Amino acid sequence: MSEISKIRNIAIIAHIDHGKSTLADRMLELCGAVEAREMRSQYLDTMDLERERGITIKLQSVKLEWKGYTINLIDTPGHVDFGYEVSRSLAACEGVVLVVDAAQGMEAQTLANTYLALENDLEIVPVLNKLDLPAADPDKHGAEMEQILGTPAEDILRISAKTGLGVEALLEAIIERVPPPEGDAEKPLQALIFDSHFDTYRGVVSSVRVMNGSLDSRDKLKFMQAGSTHEADEVGVRTPDNTPVDSLGPGEVGYLIAGIKDVREARSGETITTAANAAEEVLDGYREPQPMVFCGLYPVDGDDYEDFRDALDKLRLDDGSFTFEPETSTALGFGFRCGFLGLLHMEIVRERLQREFDLNLIATSPSVEYQITMNGGEERVIDNPSSLPASGDWTEIREPYLKASMITPAEYTGTLMELCQTRRGHMEKMEYLSPDRVELVYRMPLSEVVVDFFDQLKSRSQGYASLDYEAAGYEPGDLVRVDILFNSEQVDAFSTVVHRDSSYDYGRRTAEKLQSIIPRQQFEVPIQAAIGGKIIARETVRAFRKDVTAKLYGGDVTRKNKLLKKQKEGKKKMKSIGRVEIPPDTFIRALRLDD
Repeated sequence: MSEISKIRNIAIIAHIDHGKSTLADRMLELCGAVEAREMRSQYLDTMDLERERGITIKLQSVKLEWKGYTINLIDTPGHVDFGYEVSRSLAACEGVVLVVDAAQGMEAQTLANTYLALENDLEIVPVLNKLDLPAADPDKHGAEMEQILGTPAEDILRISAKTGLGVEALLEAIIERVPPPEGDAEKPLQALIFDSHFDTYRGVVSSVRVMNGSLDSRDKLKFMQAGSTHEADEVGVRTPDNTPVDSLGPGEVGYLIAGIKDVREARSGETITTAANAAEEVLDGYREPQPMVFCGLYPVDGDDYEDFRDALDKLRLDDGSFTFEPETSTALGFGFRCGFLGLLHMEIVRERLQREFDLNLIATSPSVEYQITMNGGEERVIDNPSSLPASGDWTEIREPYLKASMITPAEYTGTLMELCQTRRGHMEKMEYLSPDRVELVYRMPLSEVVVDFFDQLKSRSQGYASLDYEAAGYEPGDLVRVDILFNSEQVDAFSTVVHRDSSYDYGRRTAEKLQSIIPRQQFEVPIQAAIGGKIIARETVRAFRKDVTAKLYGGDVTRKNKLLKKQKEGKKKMKSIGRVEIPPDTFIRALRLDD
C-alpha cells in the first residue's frame, strides 16, 4: 500500500491526434514499466480497431513509479463520441495533463476537455507537444493557451512525446503541481468503479479508485447501487500488466475481479464498500450516457438472428453505452433498434460485431429521437421514423438540438457559417481566439449533424476545422415523414423524418438514387417518395422487354400490334401480382452514409 502523500492520480486529455497515447508510451519507458524489447507504439491501445485506426476507444489506466512517487496514469480517448470515457476518468483523478499540438494549437475538443477538468476542480498541467515537427510554433500557440487558460506562457511545458524531449521535466511538474489524493484509511471502504470490461475466463474486470478505507482481496464486498454482494477474488494494479496485490489503500487506483458475470452489476459510477462495515454514503457517480443516434441493425441472413442477439449481449458487457431492443421490418426481417453516442460509436460497434462475431449486417439510415404530443395530450418518444403517427394524429413534434463548437482558421469562417446556416443552425457566439483562429458556436438540430456534417466541415476547411458538441434540449419543428414506395408498397427501411423545406429535395434525390441501383424486373417498377398520401417525387425502373415481333417477316401491321398488345397485358398482370425483389446489397448501397 503506497503512502498517500506520495501518490499522484492524473489523466492525459487532448484533442484527437495531439499525442496522448505517444506521451503515455514515453512515460512507460522512462518509468521502466515496460522493457525496451517489449515496447511498441501506442502500448496501452490493446484493441485491434484502436491500432488500425490509430485512435483510443477505451480508457486505460497504468501505475508508474518515479523517484519514490506513484503516478496512476489514465490514457483517455480524444474523439467527441467517447467524451463520456473522459468524464469518468476525471472522477478518479486530482489533476490532468492537457496536451496541445504545437503545430495546430487549441482545438474544439481541447476546450471541451479543459472545461470538464475545471468543472471537476482539477489541477491542469498544460503541455505543448510535437516540438519536433517543422511546422511547430510553440510561441504562437503558447500565447493562445495563455489567453484561453489563463496560465502564464512560461508555465506551459514544451515537449516532444515522439523523441522524449522534456518528458522528464513533465514527470517532475506532475509531482510538484498535482496535489496528492485525500482519504482516510480508518473510515469504512468507499471505492468508485470508473470502467469495467468483460473477460471471457474471469468475468467482469473493474477499474477502481479507492476514496476511503482499504480494498482487500477476499473481502466480502457490497455494490451499493446494484444492491448485490460479491467476494473479491483478486485485487491488483496495472503496471501495465495486471499484478495482484493484497490491498489497495485510499487514493490508489487498481482493478478488481469478483467473479461477476454481468457488467450491469458493476456499472461505471458504482460505489463499492465492505458488507461487514458498510459505508453510509454513496459516492457521486456518473450520469448514464444518453444515446443520441439510432439505427436498425439486421443480419443479412435471417438464420443469423439468434447469433446476432448473443453477440449484442456479449458486446454490451464490454461497452455499456449503447442500447438495443428488438424490431421487425417488412423489408429486412427481424433485427434490433440500436442507440449510440454518435456516428463513430455506431461505426465502431457495427465493425466490432462483424469482426469479433463473424456477422454480416445491414444498417438502416441513422435517425434521432423525437418527442411527440398527441391530439389527446399524450406524450410519446419515437426513435424509428416508420413509427411516426400520421400528421393529423399529433399537435406538436420536437427534435433534439446541439450546441456545436467549431474552431477554424479565420479564412474558412464564411464557408463554415454558410454550412451551418444551410443545416438550420443559429449562431450563438463568434470569438477570435487569436488573430487567425476563430471559435464559432452554433445551435443546430442533431438530425442535420448526424449524417455528413463532420465530413463537410473537414472538406470546406481543408481539414483544419475541429468540432465539439453537446446536447442542448428539444425544440418544436415543422417536420414530416418521407416514405419510399416500390410499386405502391411502402418500404419501411427507407422512411425518414426531415424538415418540410428539404423534404422535396430529399424525396427526389432518394428516388433517383434508388432508380440507379434497383435491378430491373420483368415489369415496370415505379419508385415514389410520399408525404402522407401526397406523392412528391417519382422515378421508374423500366421493365425487361423481349422483342416479340422479331419472328415476323412482313405482312399486315395488325399482326405486330396484336403481339405487342398481348405482351402489354402480360406485363400489366405481372405488375398487379408481382413482388419487387430487392437484393440485400441494394439496401447497403442505398443507405450508404457517404452518398
